Amino acid sequence: MSVVLVINSGSSSLKYSLIDVGSEYPLAGGLIERIGQDLSPISHTVRPEPQADAVVAMLDATFRSERPVADHEAAFAAMLEQFADHGPSLAAYAPVAVGHRVVHGGSRFFAPTLITREVEEQISELSVLAPLHNPANLAGIVAAKAVFPDVPHVAVFDTAFHQTLPPSAYTYAIDAELAAAHRVRRYGFHGTSHQFVSTAAAAFLGRDLSELRQIVFHLGNGASVTAVDGGRSVETSMGLTPLEGLVMGTRSGDIDPAALLHLSRRAGLSIDDLDALLNTGSGLKGLAGRSDMRDILAGVEAGEPAATLAFDVYVHRLRAYAGAYIAQLGGVDVISFTAGVGENAALVRAAALATLGFAGVELDAARNAARGNGIRRISADSSKVEVLVVPTNEELQIARQTAGML
Repeated sequence: MSVVLVINSGSSSLKYSLIDVGSEYPLAGGLIERIGQDLSPISHTVRPEPQADAVVAMLDATFRSERPVADHEAAFAAMLEQFADHGPSLAAYAPVAVGHRVVHGGSRFFAPTLITREVEEQISELSVLAPLHNPANLAGIVAAKAVFPDVPHVAVFDTAFHQTLPPSAYTYAIDAELAAAHRVRRYGFHGTSHQFVSTAAAAFLGRDLSELRQIVFHLGNGASVTAVDGGRSVETSMGLTPLEGLVMGTRSGDIDPAALLHLSRRAGLSIDDLDALLNTGSGLKGLAGRSDMRDILAGVEAGEPAATLAFDVYVHRLRAYAGAYIAQLGGVDVISFTAGVGENAALVRAAALATLGFAGVELDAARNAARGNGIRRISADSSKVEVLVVPTNEELQIARQTAGML
């Protein structure tokens, strides 16, 4: 059994998963939140052996507690305590490698990368492009290396899948020398998810990935859409940062840059004010005061004007990108929805696709409304385009790529 430990280290959280990469079975996983605050909620879930009785195998055991966790080093100590107290034993299931999610790889990293001191320095340098993410990712790497010093550590970058974007897609039309000097271009994010979903969709359909023109909607609190042609990302909605593109929980997505100049001049907003506005005070929250799509849908059902407008703006942007990407691909064979909203909000899926009949998209209302686990088809039998719901699994994709480095 080859076991990989996957680490997703956020600014105030540590998410981890222990995966048998041979069977692709998740043995355990957990989440430590609010690192550095008074009390940190800790959850640790253990899954029974896959060889166990089928009924028993469905009964995952989750253990919850709270305690002060001062920093990422303390978070790793807490994680080790969870494995020691609740299993599985890291002596019996010793990781052969540790895979790390790193948000921004710039244009330097286009594949899973063995983490050396030089790579750590480059991740740190790229923090200027992802100040909320890369420093936290790096803190997790440093803490993990202290705990697991004798195994390889591999960085898997959110931006790597989008390194196949053509220059016409990633270039901003600003002064070329200025852009090059400050690395201003479109990078794209959620790449690990988009790669996993597009690959899983092809496998589900029994089709060759290289034959398919796909559009993948990753709709969570953060949201992005990617056009995947033959397994390669050729267009994506996020840009220099994860702010560009779709309307999100608290992020604005696309906005006229002159609107920011106007707010600076007329409302006296500083650069930091504008940063906070666009990243944490906009999107669904800015329009309706709530960032969770479930709350927005409840407001729509109750007839609230603000919630209805927020939903309409959200869907309008989805349709705009879908149409644009169908044009870029010259047609589409598969459209997939993933992440929290994409997997669970049937009304969002239906509204996003309602105007795409011209492209051969036909949804089956009953299939779309039905809840389910795993990959499922929600398009009508007569639809010329396959429409799927594909639960994403970024941890498994990171484990696969980490194992591939070995």
